[in-house]
Amino acid sequence: MQPVYIIGHRQPDTDSIASAVAYASLLCQIHAGQYIPARCGDLNAETQYALEVAGLDAPVLIENVEPSVGDIPFLYTQTAPMNIPAIDVALLMDEYDIRNIPIVDNENRFLGLVSEHGLARAYVSPHASLPLKVGPISLKALARILQAEIINAAHEEIHGNASIVIDALHISLARLGPQDVAIIGDNEPSQIALVAEGICALIIAEGAHLGERVRESAKKMGVTLLTTPLDAFSVGRLLHLSGPVETIMATDAETLHRDDLVTTAAQIVSNSPYRTACVTDEDGHFIGMLSRNSFLEDVHKSVILVDHNEYAQAVEGIETAEILEIIDHHRLGTIATLQPIRFRNEPVGSTSTIITMRYREEQVIPDKAIATILLAGILSDTLVLKMSTTTDRDREAVAYLAEIAGIKPEEFGSELINKGMNLDGVPIEELIVRDIKDFTLHDRSVSIAQIMTGSRDFAESNAREIQEALTGYQTSHGYDISIVLVTDVIGQRSFLFASGDHGLISKLGYLHQPVILEGVMSRKKDFFPMFGQRFRQVIQI
Repeated sequence: MQPVYIIGHRQPDTDSIASAVAYASLLCQIHAGQYIPARCGDLNAETQYALEVAGLDAPVLIENVEPSVGDIPFLYTQTAPMNIPAIDVALLMDEYDIRNIPIVDNENRFLGLVSEHGLARAYVSPHASLPLKVGPISLKALARILQAEIINAAHEEIHGNASIVIDALHISLARLGPQDVAIIGDNEPSQIALVAEGICALIIAEGAHLGERVRESAKKMGVTLLTTPLDAFSVGRLLHLSGPVETIMATDAETLHRDDLVTTAAQIVSNSPYRTACVTDEDGHFIGMLSRNSFLEDVHKSVILVDHNEYAQAVEGIETAEILEIIDHHRLGTIATLQPIRFRNEPVGSTSTIITMRYREEQVIPDKAIATILLAGILSDTLVLKMSTTTDRDREAVAYLAEIAGIKPEEFGSELINKGMNLDGVPIEELIVRDIKDFTLHDRSVSIAQIMTGSRDFAESNAREIQEALTGYQTSHGYDISIVLVTDVIGQRSFLFASGDHGLISKLGYLHQPVILEGVMSRKKDFFPMFGQRFRQVIQI
């Protein structure tokens, strides 16, 4: 069956990744089919941490869902080994009714292509004077091709020029050497003379009589002896194509890979002189062959979208995909489909909550890994159930998943947010300038920075370093006052550090630091209006 990719939005967050991973797992349990969690962007630090805790692999990266070569059913998978005689390739082409056959080595690596055109050119040469050749070919293979009986096997392999003896005997003898093959009919004196010459092999055509003298002479001289019911011309025709397939194999045949777009593949096949292209993997192993017939039917990728329902947020090429289902918790967007689909949109804090509801509706208990990643998705999108969009269903889902996962939600949520804010190992000097804004208030220069954290521990455990780094920054840049807000997202408060004119800081009430500001989360909405008013009052005193 064609795989179904479950994929979130661009720049994926923990909720979209968790939803894709968990929903794919659920569908694989309740439906027949291949459901694959996917992503269309890089993972952030928070999501990587969540997957690590859950012990899950990252979803497969798919940057474009336009149909690719891998979505096309391969109608042609026949191959021929590199050591096969060319005539056998012609027989295979006739058996399978195909015009081209890929040639592979012993490890199924693609080497080249034999086409009807190549066979025709090998058989019909514009140079009439070219000698007839045979092999190299094993004696057993040659006998099979000629429907011949081996009378004397003096050689295991035949390789040389061949001659149909119809000229005066002395002329034929003059052009035959010890590696060559002669084809002759019912002419015992000539047969004996050819054997006596010490040629490599003698082929008796048309089932002609083969006397005992010729047999004995062949054994004595070490000449391979075959007899066939075919006429001399037919023997010559078959000998002409008895050489190894590599002598007529085209090595300029186009190759494609599974992830090449169908539009590109169709153009390559159309422009190919062989009207075909061979598909290989990264190591060159043959997978299948495409022809113009391969593009007659419409092909597409099947997808389920989670955590979004807008074209602007969707993976590239979504217009060409077959959307089977959408699960989301945002406003309705712009995606339209050609036929009715399952669409679920719930006013909850995260899509992971909806996926958890689906598990419970299907009476499937998620394992610990899935419960952990779903819990991460909800805690991330609701800021550990602190966001205004959080609902009772989010809280119920968190309680349900936390029990399965054996995790304390608040501690796990705090760790997630800290990972997402990427504070680990970053120097304090860098953190205080990562998100900083300059202001001029009443002719005074002011800088206000903000560091988002997942707990109060960061501000308290790094208080001295923050104060020293802030003082250094304020002094070196000449601000009248510099402020850093270390915002505890979980506790919904900020810790204020300030450096500058001692009298100004004293009047502002910032002498004992950090100053705890309850409910202050936004620098723009919660802190600056209050600070600006207080600052004006202090300056006017």
